[in-house]
Amino acid sequence: MTNPLTPQDLSRRTLLIGSLPLLLAACSSSNANTAESSASASVTGSASASASASVAPSASATPSKIPVSRNPITKRTPWPGTIHYTLPGEGNYVAWTVDDGASPECVRAYCEFAKRTGTRLTFFINASYTSFKQNIDLLKPLVDSGQIQIANHTYNHPDLLTLDKAGVMKELTQNEEAIKELFGVSSKPYFRPPFGRYSADVLKWAGYAGFTRPVLWNGTLGDEYRTSPRVIDMRSNQYLRAQAIALGHLNYTTIIPLLDDLKALLDERGLVTVTLNDYYEAAKEEEYKKAEEPPAPSPSPSESAKPSASASASASAPAPAASTPAANGLNPGGAVAPTAGVVPAPVVTTATTVRR
Repeated sequence: MTNPLTPQDLSRRTLLIGSLPLLLAACSSSNANTAESSASASVTGSASASASASVAPSASATPSKIPVSRNPITKRTPWPGTIHYTLPGEGNYVAWTVDDGASPECVRAYCEFAKRTGTRLTFFINASYTSFKQNIDLLKPLVDSGQIQIANHTYNHPDLLTLDKAGVMKELTQNEEAIKELFGVSSKPYFRPPFGRYSADVLKWAGYAGFTRPVLWNGTLGDEYRTSPRVIDMRSNQYLRAQAIALGHLNYTTIIPLLDDLKALLDERGLVTVTLNDYYEAAKEEEYKKAEEPPAPSPSPSESAKPSASASASASAPAPAASTPAANGLNPGGAVAPTAGVVPAPVVTTATTVRR
């Protein structure tokens, strides 16, 4: 049997029942706030992610600052007047020269490297290679700015000691015309004889063509053949020194991944790259005139009026007797007269051809 409710119990129950709507409303409000907070967090996170996603490409698309490459020489050096292997004078400069051009990949990699690092280079090119035309979009702006200088290495890369005057001059002038067509600049007055082979005559004939400044090198990067990175590293450590004229090549791709290492080596040693145009004073008109081919001497009027020695001898010699040719076994033209059954020996003329 249950106990009867007291007035106090009824009062408490009435209070609880009356408070129930308020508690439900509070719970509902709390749930709504939680849901709103979750939604807000979701929207905020989504907006942040979207904003972040939209900003990230913009930031990554911003190119890194490209160094401005300028001639570091304040006072240029006069050309020493002879072929040489290093930069004359004291300083912390390096003339990094690069020859040939067989590999389009190499040409492009060197151009990208120069643009990225500000390194100044001199290209001694053979314009018979198509690599330069293939990369003209990247190369020409660097040539126009003077960061890469174009110099002459002949058109076909022959051994100039095997050519005569006409052959040497043709190789240089043909290359010069192709360079002008490609880049709109002249390669004069600098040239490099292929294989480093030259003679006094080769230098003289090159001067006739306007190439008065022959440039060799005192150290190679070791990339003239299909070699290993180890060889390039060893040679570079040996030859990339102050006032060096260093020799590289545009022929084999082994050098490509090592270019930034070579730049780091130069920076570590405090060396600054220069082109030949940077370092030397410009050639003046007197330099070209001094090297010009002298005109062929023309005979004086008195000499041209004199009869030749052979003509004088013919005029003064007595006419031979009619029986002389037959008696001497000679035809009137001076050839040996054949005798029946005997084949005459051929006339041998000795000629000496000098190949330099």
